[in-house]
Amino acid sequence: MILVTGATGHLGANLVRALLTEGQDVRVLLKGAAGPALDGLAVHRVPGDVRDGEAVGRAVSGCEEVYHCAARVSTGNGARRQTYDVNVLGTHHVLAAARRAGVRRVVVTGSLSATGWRRGVPCTEEDLFYPFGAHTPYTISKVLAEHECAKAATQGLDVVVATSTAIIGPHDYRPSRMGRLLLDFANGRLLAYVPGGFEFVSVGDLVAGHMLAMRRGVAGRKYLFSTQYHTVEELLGHYGEVCGRRRRPLRVPSPVMAGIARAAAPVVTLLAPRHEMRLTPAAVDFLRSRRRADCSRAVTELGYRPTSVAHAVREAFACFARRGLVEARRAPSVPGSRPGRSARRAAGPS
Repeated sequence: MILVTGATGHLGANLVRALLTEGQDVRVLLKGAAGPALDGLAVHRVPGDVRDGEAVGRAVSGCEEVYHCAARVSTGNGARRQTYDVNVLGTHHVLAAARRAGVRRVVVTGSLSATGWRRGVPCTEEDLFYPFGAHTPYTISKVLAEHECAKAATQGLDVVVATSTAIIGPHDYRPSRMGRLLLDFANGRLLAYVPGGFEFVSVGDLVAGHMLAMRRGVAGRKYLFSTQYHTVEELLGHYGEVCGRRRRPLRVPSPVMAGIARAAAPVVTLLAPRHEMRLTPAAVDFLRSRRRADCSRAVTELGYRPTSVAHAVREAFACFARRGLVEARRAPSVPGSRPGRSARRAAGPS
């Protein structure tokens, strides 16, 4: 039996499907209704929340392997306690339960934001995180989650960290920040962008990386997974090809966008606390950093073979179109797509 936490998220929904395709017996820990992410999938459902140690214990019991993908992902500064409880306390509960239950191995999803780096040099798993910078609560929580993994390893648990970059691909049901960006572009609501670049990972590559880490990873190690570094212009080029839109949004200089984001963030937090901004100050800073990652360890030790961002964008767009989230006039050529309602409610305001 294999447990997957965060099974309704972007990574989790794809990982569950891959495990089922292999014929694995999969159990998922669910907080509330699963929604479309798990529709029609033959998984064992255990109600509970990673913040509840007893519920986690029930979910882990009897499992040989655990993929801990559950996390609260945000580039804003709100909901600090919730972010800590889900990302740090939740990881502590999963690792403690796995140790008690004698689980063979736990693979925990990490974040590139929790990895140290030097400007202009691709970061590796060995780069030390600098704690005194302007970090978001999410980044700090993922650093602390890795600390929980290190503690568990010293106590005898076989745990591996599979570090994600910015995810793109199908079965994005919430949808994610990258998914909302693609929907905004496809439906003509992305009016401006900020130049920059980042490491992007196909969700299929990230799933493969997690499964390789489970089977071949060295206990206690961390592995970085990326498909390709892309500039924002290159990413928008893929969007334009798949959406049939050649005209790009307005290019706003990054210092200008950074100032706008910093001025807007407190206003949005005050007036619309449930709305997550597309370009928070931290998101702009990430793009401006043009941060790169070196995945050599995953390639040499695990046999990781990344594919392409362009393919991931095509798969993401086709999945959104099939679900009716792309306006009909934008998606006439996607096989299996159907005319649907606007994605305005799903993607939120720009």
